[in-house]
Amino acid sequence: MLDHLTVVTHPLVQHKLTIMRDRDTSTAGFRQLLREISLLLAYEVTRELEMTTKTIQTPVMEMDAPTLDGKKLALISILRAGNGLMDGILELIPSARVGFVGLYRDEKTLQPVEYYFKVPEDLGDRLVIAVDPMLATGNSSVAAIDKLKAAGATNIRFLCLLAAPEGIKRMKEAHPDVPIVTAAVDECLNDHGYIVPGLGDAGDRMFGTK
Repeated sequence: MLDHLTVVTHPLVQHKLTIMRDRDTSTAGFRQLLREISLLLAYEVTRELEMTTKTIQTPVMEMDAPTLDGKKLALISILRAGNGLMDGILELIPSARVGFVGLYRDEKTLQPVEYYFKVPEDLGDRLVIAVDPMLATGNSSVAAIDKLKAAGATNIRFLCLLAAPEGIKRMKEAHPDVPIVTAAVDECLNDHGYIVPGLGDAGDRMFGTK
């Protein structure tokens, strides 16, 4: 079991994150970096996947070789920005099942509003990795995990690019059984619920909508 919070300090992760934070990084550059960094974060979040062995024939001899055990994992994108992380992880794990939780944050109350939910069957038999670049207030993340647990998920991990202490605290209080993997823990949230120093709105920067 992963610790409740894992910060991936690999030099390549930190270097790419610095470029993403830069406000002058283009939309295309931001999108490509998010895809690249998601591969590195996926390596960490899948570190403890269950393994078994199967008998194969190499060009030299027969052997019992390690292979993943159990049903294929489920990758859940918290829309819309979660898609940027999901695309990269799917390059690493192309056989993963995919689901979506559509949430947007009410700008006045900072509370999540659901507009879409579609996930694979048998979540209880799968490792479920929920992805969203930003763990800010934690309200949307907690709401998404609530929905996944209601759909039967019991083994969940949360993967994000940046986390604020407030969001980490909120997630730990609501879902202490869900480990968090992130590239950085920033200072705090501002009055608008944005992570500081952060990198702005990940969805807007990824899709060029602002």
